[in-house]
Amino acid sequence: MAPGTRQIVFINAAHALTHYSLLILATAVLGMVVQSPAAFGAEYGPILALGSGMFVLYGLGSLPQGWLAERFGRVAMVRAFFLGSGASLVVAGLSEGPAMLGAALLVLGGFLAIYHPICTAMLVEAAGRRVGRAVGINGVFGNLGVALAPAATAVLVAWIGWRAAFLVPGAIALLLGLLYWREPPFDTTAGQKAAGPFPAIPRAIVRRAVIVLLAIAAASGLVFNAFTLLLPKLLEERLAADPGLLPLVGTLAFAATLCGGLTQVTVGHWIDRTTLRRVFLPLALVQAPGLLALALLDGWVLVPIAGIVAASVFGQVTVNETMTARYVAPALRAKLYSVRFTVGFLGAAVASPLIGWLHAATGGMTAMLLLLAAFGLVVLGCALAFPDREEELHPERWAPAAGD
Repeated sequence: MAPGTRQIVFINAAHALTHYSLLILATAVLGMVVQSPAAFGAEYGPILALGSGMFVLYGLGSLPQGWLAERFGRVAMVRAFFLGSGASLVVAGLSEGPAMLGAALLVLGGFLAIYHPICTAMLVEAAGRRVGRAVGINGVFGNLGVALAPAATAVLVAWIGWRAAFLVPGAIALLLGLLYWREPPFDTTAGQKAAGPFPAIPRAIVRRAVIVLLAIAAASGLVFNAFTLLLPKLLEERLAADPGLLPLVGTLAFAATLCGGLTQVTVGHWIDRTTLRRVFLPLALVQAPGLLALALLDGWVLVPIAGIVAASVFGQVTVNETMTARYVAPALRAKLYSVRFTVGFLGAAVASPLIGWLHAATGGMTAMLLLLAAFGLVVLGCALAFPDREEELHPERWAPAAGD
């Protein structure tokens, strides 16, 4: 395997590990309330809230990553990502009480914060002009992590115990870190250099794109994280309340979220052939009605609807990450990714305590899903406001547009 290909393999594996790790607690809690009630309590909400610090640091930790990469180098940061997240997961699996688990998850969030600002910048630079395809494939790996988390966690919790749900991925992350440490240095900017110089896009258009992008990040961060966190509990309550059916809940959640992961490949191909707004708008149109349907309906119809919502939410991620690649010069990308992911992940950090509070207050997921549907309307407004420029596909045409 060529060195460049191996780098992309590690970046994709890291994406899967990031999203998988963030969602372990959402399903593990369903076993913890039964297997360790003396140590952690028997209530869903308080245990789920232990992950709040993880999501906060995951968001805030994204902000300095561009600066840290300049100081220590991207390779060193990726090494820290694998080894630090692996060690944190192991400590979480060995936790004896809420304080230790919360602290381990907090540190985990700090190491996971490395991935998106650093590795996304590396990926789009290596992709050259085929950014959509590369981001789409990378998104599949990220959402494979999202999809696998409830299924694999449910199986590990049911067959071995909730501790294994943290220890197994922790060991995998440590192994990946040791393998990555042996990798020789590789220039990921080669693809960007081959694609030619970045075009001179009119500042007003760039400003509009960046403002919309940050607004999308805030709204979609909450929607993405809340949807993936609440899905196992939603399916458990409305389809399989028997604890013995926990693996079934995980499998159904896997099937629904896998739809989102597969959508990203298609979205990636579309992005390379048309403008971003023309891909983003159909995805945004589906989101709010789908979330509203999840709030109001019951029974097995929830599974295909959840798949449609996942396709919208996850496919949108591919569009958002390509926005930065098309409208922001390479020298500023890592820093803008840091700001954008910070804004998005702070929105995501609200999801965990908000779900726990609303679930405790209302006894179900309906109120949370109605709130997410409202945020889906915000995402739709952002899609309508984003520039729709043919120059995205023909960068050489930006120069005559400088007076726009």
